[in-house]
Amino acid sequence: MKPVIFFDDDPGVHRSLRLLGDVGLGYIKLGQSATALSGGEAQRIKLATELQKTQKGSALYILDEPTTGLHPSDVEKLLIQLNHLVDSGNTVIVVEHDMQVIAQSDWIIDIGPGAGDQGGNIVYSGVTHGLTRIKESKTAPFLKRYLTSFQSA
Repeated sequence: MKPVIFFDDDPGVHRSLRLLGDVGLGYIKLGQSATALSGGEAQRIKLATELQKTQKGSALYILDEPTTGLHPSDVEKLLIQLNHLVDSGNTVIVVEHDMQVIAQSDWIIDIGPGAGDQGGNIVYSGVTHGLTRIKESKTAPFLKRYLTSFQSA
């Protein structure tokens, strides 16, 4: 029996477990050691905790590759929750390489060749489709391919 169903009679526990599923963590076992979680999983647990709070629309959320290891259907669940935060008036900044997340972003800052330890340069800052026209971008061809495959599906 799934824990969410088992706790149907306890609204607080049920909501907490449902939110874990909503951020793509429905596979986590109750009692699982926190040291066994990846960085992305730990961030999503923190996000689920935040989603339980009453949203006042004034928070800043910064996530570093929260989709790591997620199946595309779970990425979609996570995006729904991130959009809920934005729709509530919060600001969400996500450092990400997943094209599904990038394609749905309101604003992209693409840090080009040599990013990370080498610092890199901003090769683009703007709306999603504008990035696909930037020749210097390493992300642009992947995003263009993703958007094309998504539109033809």
